[in-house]
Amino acid sequence: MKIGFFGILPKDEAYLKAQIQEELKEHEVKVFNQGVNPTSYPKEGDETDFDIISTFVASDLSKEEIAKFPNLKFIATQSTGYDHIDLEFAKKHDIQVSNVPEYGSHTVAEFTFALMLGLARKLPSAYEQIRETGSFNPEKLRGVDLFAKTLGVIGTGKIGQNVIRIARGLEMKVLAYDVAQDESFAATQGFKYCSLDELFSQADIITLHVPCLESTTHMIDAKALEKMKPTTMIINTSRGPIIDTEALLKALQDKKLAGAALDVLEEESAARDEANFLIRGDFEGHDLKDIIANHILIDMENVLVTPHIAYNTDEATHRILDTTIKNIQSFIADEPINIVN
Repeated sequence: MKIGFFGILPKDEAYLKAQIQEELKEHEVKVFNQGVNPTSYPKEGDETDFDIISTFVASDLSKEEIAKFPNLKFIATQSTGYDHIDLEFAKKHDIQVSNVPEYGSHTVAEFTFALMLGLARKLPSAYEQIRETGSFNPEKLRGVDLFAKTLGVIGTGKIGQNVIRIARGLEMKVLAYDVAQDESFAATQGFKYCSLDELFSQADIITLHVPCLESTTHMIDAKALEKMKPTTMIINTSRGPIIDTEALLKALQDKKLAGAALDVLEEESAARDEANFLIRGDFEGHDLKDIIANHILIDMENVLVTPHIAYNTDEATHRILDTTIKNIQSFIADEPINIVN
């Protein structure tokens, strides 16, 4: 079979190619640094006769992009989430899609606390003051402890559970919400499940660990934000659309929220493709209000934004690639695993 790996960082090429040589040597395999989207690949003259493609979440596998690969039978996304893929179109055309259900529950949990501590202790502002002026204003850099604070964890899957373990190690109180409650884990870790309303009103810090579904899109909206304390901080390492960007911006501007640390943004793909938008003047399919709101958020002192890197360690990346190759091998053997459509 002909297989294409897209969106592979140069840093990861050597590892991936070694794995390909070991596990997929009987097949024609090509590795590309660029992802699949309207502005990078495929362009006129590019190869499109792949039976299998593997992409990361930065790719845009809309029906228009999928249709450019006439021989396509299988998509192996190098991610847990798959909201960047038109699953309905893929299924309609007998294209199976697999994901990587587990690769970095500890990795993302650790990064969640990096964001939490960075926001609570105003690390970005401290760094900027030292870099730009060589001095600092201690009054403006006064932060808050995590110790004894109430952490609201929305989503207690593997990542959420690891976040809770770390929080309890810091002697934080924990409130949690999940549609599927693990009471045994709650008893072991000494926290309780509660309603969203109770979590919103009582938590000092709220961290999101849910998938992007119709039921979770804009879970954090204006009504939810109104229930929070003005000292509350929000951390998002899940998916951008979980938070209503406009509502978040307004709450921060009105000082009804203390701050936000965001590794993901609504209209994230638009932010990545901004230069092309400016050249083409084409924002079709994107919410311009959200794109503008993202720009304002990034410049706010009480907002910490990182470029979707919670997963990004050597160890986690290798686990992603290993599982992706196993998914491809299983599909070729007609015993597909981790299928999401």
